[in-house]
Amino acid sequence: MGHSNSLTEGNIWKVLIRFSVPFLLANLLQALYGAVDLMVIGKYCQPESIAAVSTGTQVTQIITSAISGLTLGGTVLVAKYSGMKDEKRVEKAIGTTIAAFGIFSLLLMAVLIFNISNILKLLQTPEASFAEAWQYVFICCLGIFFICEYNALSAVLRGYGDSLSPLIFVAIACICNIIGDFYTVGYLHMGPAGTAIATIVSQGISMVIAIFYLNSRNFIFHFSLKNLRIDGRIVKELFAIGIPVSFQECMVRFSFLYLTSITNGFGVYAASAVGIASKYDVFAMLPATSIANALAALTAQNVAAGKEERAKKFAVYGITIAFLCSTVFFAWAQLSPSTMIGVFSSDSAVIAAGIPFFSTCSLDYLAVSFLFCLNGYLNGKEKTVFTMLNCCGGALLIRIPLLFLLSWHGIESLSAYGLASPVSSVCMLIVIACYMKHMKKAEESGKNRISFITNP
Repeated sequence: MGHSNSLTEGNIWKVLIRFSVPFLLANLLQALYGAVDLMVIGKYCQPESIAAVSTGTQVTQIITSAISGLTLGGTVLVAKYSGMKDEKRVEKAIGTTIAAFGIFSLLLMAVLIFNISNILKLLQTPEASFAEAWQYVFICCLGIFFICEYNALSAVLRGYGDSLSPLIFVAIACICNIIGDFYTVGYLHMGPAGTAIATIVSQGISMVIAIFYLNSRNFIFHFSLKNLRIDGRIVKELFAIGIPVSFQECMVRFSFLYLTSITNGFGVYAASAVGIASKYDVFAMLPATSIANALAALTAQNVAAGKEERAKKFAVYGITIAFLCSTVFFAWAQLSPSTMIGVFSSDSAVIAAGIPFFSTCSLDYLAVSFLFCLNGYLNGKEKTVFTMLNCCGGALLIRIPLLFLLSWHGIESLSAYGLASPVSSVCMLIVIACYMKHMKKAEESGKNRISFITNP
């Protein structure tokens, strides 16, 4: 049997960097999927196609967020059992995760395919972009199985302490996707449909290579139909942890979709500008997102091994790194937003529409460096119900109502809409601070009771 890359021993800085950097690079490459799609479309197609891909990407990001949120349950379970040195449960958790998400992907695909038009209508997709947006989303839905299984494989590997293999797999997918984009759009002139085809084909290739690669290595789990069995108790744990995270990710994404639906009503140029900003959100928040995902596994393994203080230090160091990285994008957005937008579109009207939005939405880059990392730490402690309630509250009680009020009063200034996210993030941070203070008091109270019992 293979052995896990233990996250419970060694220098904290070294372990954090060794484990989280592959997360960051993998997420960076994964973000390039959508970015390359948009760049290629911007190079070869009209603004209507840019709006179609940016709107379609908002839909596919919800799908990916829901899947990655659910698979986090696999990461936490595998990390916990690895920290407990329970190899049988590790194997069962891996088999259950992969099998369960294979079934889930087929159900999700069926539901989404029959509701694409309704979703795009809710987003107020510009009429000129509607047909291309529908094609883009439909083709991406056909590849949901590959998205589910790739994320499931990555989740269990990371929980096992291996963040390098998922990086290799996503690098393969990214290279295939870039080649496919230029071939289908630049050479075959297929437009948004071509980018979608390139995306699902590249993910399928990556998934197949991943399975063959792991079966050829001394990995703890051998991929075969015989081993892909669902353990009832583990699947309950898997979804008890994963569903709250997935739900919160979906609610956050829905709030951003609501923003998209409002700004789509302002015309193609505003829709394109906000779509481009959403790409930068992904890149600017990558350090925080990556470290947060790493912290879930780091925390789960260390808490299971009885090393609570070590887990807390990982969280503090992770926040420090995420904040420093986020300031780079924040400074760029404040000092030269036109050059940021110009990477994706040279259209002067799109740039003019985007500058005021970038100046305010970029404040969120700083806030989420704290928010995401703290959520990752709490998810690793299996406090996923709290993080779900907090994130959903931020989306449903703060961000969406703010956007609604702005729209209701007929305000069309994109700078005002850009403030909704940072305001929401700061409010969620305040709630987390109060919750963690309560947790600390409860832990101290529990220690005092144990001390009194053992030393009367």
